[in-house]
Amino acid sequence: MENQLTHEASAFINFRDYRFRDPRSHGYRWVDLKHLRFPAESGEAQELLAALIGHEQFRDDYAGGGVLSEGSRHGPYWLGLVAPDVYEAVSRERSTYVLWGWVNQLGEVPAALEADLQQEVFDRLAVADHIYYLSGLEDEAIHGWGRVHEYFHEFVLIDRSAGRITLLVAADD
Repeated sequence: MENQLTHEASAFINFRDYRFRDPRSHGYRWVDLKHLRFPAESGEAQELLAALIGHEQFRDDYAGGGVLSEGSRHGPYWLGLVAPDVYEAVSRERSTYVLWGWVNQLGEVPAALEADLQQEVFDRLAVADHIYYLSGLEDEAIHGWGRVHEYFHEFVLIDRSAGRITLLVAADD
């Protein structure tokens, strides 16, 4: 299945690109979305998660290094310790609650940012058949400089009708 996933598109929303009332309210936050296509005959969600973890686009340290084909890190974690069973199936309501809480942690966000987040993030959550939250990793999974992010939220959205799996990372620098 791994080589059946094809990278379709990416989107990046940098809070610093928007005008906040308090210039520090951006909090160096950002959202990164990677969209991959999968074939209609693909298997269960756990198989899709395994394929995503094995895909080159998953090898991103989210700290300026970008996607590294031979990379050993995924965000703050050692890549080798990320497996399908560390993802928790979550409801649309819970994922929305976690993400809006993270978005609004420093107060009101600009209307343009809210509109972009609605389109790129929350509208995708609304149509996902399955949502998974990376939550089952212990401290030993964090690499040496992995705590560079104060917040690191990762969701995987599976939309079977669109044949798309989306890796959604919301974090700060």
